[in-house]
Amino acid sequence: MARPHAVVVPFPCTGHINPALQLARLLHRRGFHVTFVNTEHNHRRLAQTIENAAGMGFHFEAIPDGLTDAKRAADGYGAALSASMGRHCAAPLRDLVVRLSSNGGAPPVTCLLPTALMSFALGVARELGIPSMVLWGASAAALMADMSLRDLKERGYLPLKDESCLTNGHLDTTIIDWIPGMPPISLGDISSFVRTTDPDDFGLRFNDVEANGCTKAGALVLNTFDGLEPHVLAALRAEFPRIFTIGPLGSLLDTEEEDATNGGCGGLSLWKQDTECLAWLDAQEPGSVVYANFGSLTVLTASQLEEFAWGLADSGHKFLLSIRDNLVIPSGSGDGGGLPAGFMAAAAERCSVTAWCPQERVLRHGAVGCFVTHSGWNSTCESVAAGVPMVCWPGFADQYTNCKYVCEVWGVGLRLDEEVKREQVAGHVKKAMEPAGEVRRSAAAWKAKAAEAVRPGGSSFENLQSMVKALNSEAPLKR
Repeated sequence: MARPHAVVVPFPCTGHINPALQLARLLHRRGFHVTFVNTEHNHRRLAQTIENAAGMGFHFEAIPDGLTDAKRAADGYGAALSASMGRHCAAPLRDLVVRLSSNGGAPPVTCLLPTALMSFALGVARELGIPSMVLWGASAAALMADMSLRDLKERGYLPLKDESCLTNGHLDTTIIDWIPGMPPISLGDISSFVRTTDPDDFGLRFNDVEANGCTKAGALVLNTFDGLEPHVLAALRAEFPRIFTIGPLGSLLDTEEEDATNGGCGGLSLWKQDTECLAWLDAQEPGSVVYANFGSLTVLTASQLEEFAWGLADSGHKFLLSIRDNLVIPSGSGDGGGLPAGFMAAAAERCSVTAWCPQERVLRHGAVGCFVTHSGWNSTCESVAAGVPMVCWPGFADQYTNCKYVCEVWGVGLRLDEEVKREQVAGHVKKAMEPAGEVRRSAAAWKAKAAEAVRPGGSSFENLQSMVKALNSEAPLKR
């Protein structure tokens, strides 16, 4: 019998690529032949990492994203990329899958596995008669929230009536209490895409279509675990029974590999990773360091970074600050990659600044006691799994929903105001770092639950076994 062959197709950004790679590694360890498909643009950026990863048996391919270099450099790149993928990628992906299936050097393709925001791939799977799954890389709550955007529009909540709704408290005081499985939630915490007065807003329409479209796959795979989101998962499963919760993915890998974050092919980082920060952490006391990283997409003004930097310094704790190359909007002033003038001279003995680091290894390091984060789902999952309290500053897509759950449902974080003030940054960090504080106790409890989920017999471990069994069955996952 031929090995099963999964073609994994992530949306071309870090937040989708890394969980897709983790899932691919789990399938590979269970006997799957894996083809991992990047865009040609990212394939070039990841050339060295891919070369290293190929040694573990992965096969890498690339398809065009339909964008010119000029469009990549223009404002609105994310929306342009999303629209272009849907318009231009189906035919190249179909041709690739046909070629892979007819290539005698690999087994025929038995499953197409795109991530969220890639629903065009499901059309390719249906056309070719290939079973499909979708890896929804965000939380179950974010999926339910995005699926509710259509209802919000039909009920008159969206689009916003006028621009004043963005500043007059409307987003905070309008409470939505009818989304299945979710606690009452403010309109603003459902998604960043509700912040529009345009009925044809691309982001609003795109996320509505993609969230509802991904349920047309044979199954949904979620990077979460049953105990973390029981109510919303129950609501989703009532309508879509083929849901496999197999998170936290990094922790699930860790149960099978001696060093999941350093072994194998690691992650496919679009930035060069700095591992020297780990040596700096080794020299620090347990639980003494605040780690700050705003993810792969968030952009700060120089003023916002200044408030964060001085807030971290004023907390009195040592801190590791990640400032990727394009984090700060250019202002023509300051030094140290956008840090305020004089900051490094004042804080050098208590801080380490890095461009990009192996985040999962940082969060698992015993010296780290708090995470200042943008509340992206990968970061949230990794922090929950590591038992690290969070100070949250959401700003895009599902980050608002994640922050709501982190701070109000799970009790493992504190939320910063949208307008960054160094005093609040310092105060929240101090509270999150309290050794006997409530936030730290909650974080430790959730760490234990996450570890239980990925052990043999745990919900995520067993769900992965069930997913693999379904993929290996004679008629898997067709919908």
